[in-house]
Amino acid sequence: MEKIKIMPCLDMKNGRVVKGVHFVDIKDAGDPVENAAFYQAEGADELAMLDIAATLENRKTRLDWVKKVSAVLSIPLTVGGGISSLEDIELVLGAGASNVSMNSAAVKNPDLVREASKRFGKNKITVAIDAKRNAAMPSGFELVVSGGTLPVAKDAVAWARQCQELGAGVILPTSMDGDGTRAGFDIPYTKAISSAVTLPVVASGGAGKLEDFYEAVVLGGASVLLAASVFHFRLLKIQDVKQYLKDKGIPVA
Repeated sequence: MEKIKIMPCLDMKNGRVVKGVHFVDIKDAGDPVENAAFYQAEGADELAMLDIAATLENRKTRLDWVKKVSAVLSIPLTVGGGISSLEDIELVLGAGASNVSMNSAAVKNPDLVREASKRFGKNKITVAIDAKRNAAMPSGFELVVSGGTLPVAKDAVAWARQCQELGAGVILPTSMDGDGTRAGFDIPYTKAISSAVTLPVVASGGAGKLEDFYEAVVLGGASVLLAASVFHFRLLKIQDVKQYLKDKGIPVA
């Protein structure tokens, strides 16, 4: 088994780290630069920063946020939100990100994934796949875009397969049913995605206790474990998560 990585996530709005439940009920969770430095010192393997309002507000990712956060990091930084062109990707990578995450724009224009992979390398391209349960879909999961506000009548697992074919390097599935609830990762959704692709899969949405991280690996097939609330509100420490996984026989980075 490859080494499992821990990835705190900074959801950004108005220059602050925020955290909601089911993508709403947003609460302040501090300063992004302070949080980034804290997580790196705590032993995070990677960091994600998602501009959660960019697509809804029809604007680009704020590059100044990327510059400030990347300046205090030596670990990889994945940036997402409002990235809709090759130029956007170039600017975000130029501002210090090591990887970009696309969601709505990739659904709207799948060729963007192919072109981005060719130009920048697949290891720099993550496709985020937000979904919610819908029994009408073959997999039972429907793709949702625009910050979780717009279902698109497309099967989320079929889209993950397509993204792999297009040249994505990482798939980041988030269950809207689990987001921010601290009730555990959505294991059926994570497993459906990890079973459909051979790429690294980032478990995201709902981590609440140590066991959740273990289940995401063993039952969900994830190789990167993303969490926000439990780290932002200091309910769990990154080293505690790593030690717990180690004690359970899971190799960690």
